[in-house]
Amino acid sequence: MSRPAVFLDRDGTLIEERGYLDRLDLLEIFPFTIDAVRLLNRAGFATVVITNQAAIGRGIIDEPFLRQVHETLDARLAAGGARIDAYYFCPHHPDAACACRKPLPGMIERACREMQLDPRRSVMVGDRWLDVACGHAAGARSVLVRTGHGGHEEQHVPEAARADAILNNLMEAVGWILRTSSR
Repeated sequence: MSRPAVFLDRDGTLIEERGYLDRLDLLEIFPFTIDAVRLLNRAGFATVVITNQAAIGRGIIDEPFLRQVHETLDARLAAGGARIDAYYFCPHHPDAACACRKPLPGMIERACREMQLDPRRSVMVGDRWLDVACGHAAGARSVLVRTGHGGHEEQHVPEAARADAILNNLMEAVGWILRTSSR
């Protein structure tokens, strides 16, 4: 049986938005992130990061550095009893015609196949309308958070955009998910 997941944008949702994160000392986790992820873990959701990483396609960082960032994030989460189950990233330049770059649902669809996840019982959480669109395109509900770019994004709603909820941060999103999901 497929299980539900919470698909999480990384920059601006789990960690502070830094533009292109090209140094580990720029990695700063929001104060609520560890508790929020731990609540999702305890509730039985798979926690999956879905992130565009154009810095790779632009030659700013490489995949070994990206792995190092995710290993560092994992270590900080683990110190608080929380975990990310998997990371999926699009390494392509924004102009590349790939099927994985958000707002396309390729990363979520791949995660669902590989991890036996049910998108209809899942939620995408991110700070941009492209995160919301990605979740909906994959068949999941979507939440826009106001951290990162979310406050600005909320003021400039694309015509076809529709979030299932717009909340202040990941912790509020987790509360909404736990209240509204049938696991």
